[in-house]
Amino acid sequence: MQTVFWLSKCTFLMQRVILRCVDEKVNLEAYDRNRNLLYNGLAEAGFECIKPEGAFYLFVKSPEADEKKFCDVCKKYNILVVPGSSFACPGYVRIAYCVSYEQIERALPGFKKVAEEYGLKKQENR
Repeated sequence: MQTVFWLSKCTFLMQRVILRCVDEKVNLEAYDRNRNLLYNGLAEAGFECIKPEGAFYLFVKSPEADEKKFCDVCKKYNILVVPGSSFACPGYVRIAYCVSYEQIERALPGFKKVAEEYGLKKQENR
């Protein structure tokens, strides 16, 4: 019991780290910029997406019923997406955009190739 109690204590080092970080500000503009680039790029390619309003990831509707197969297709183009069923959202995949803007720019051509493979077209009402 004593070991468990000790592990739950905040160490002196962690207290110093927290003290230095407590007043730091997060650059939300970077996340907003990344979100808009990824969302607009995916929508332009023909994917159906849910635009997040506060997260650093978005959900994309899988163009096939088995989103795990869709994840495998994405891997062929060096794109890593996570099956939505891992987050109680079957039929969707989750994509994080807490990466560099440049990484999202590099990924968009791959997403366009995936969209072409599935025959997706940009929807006019977007």
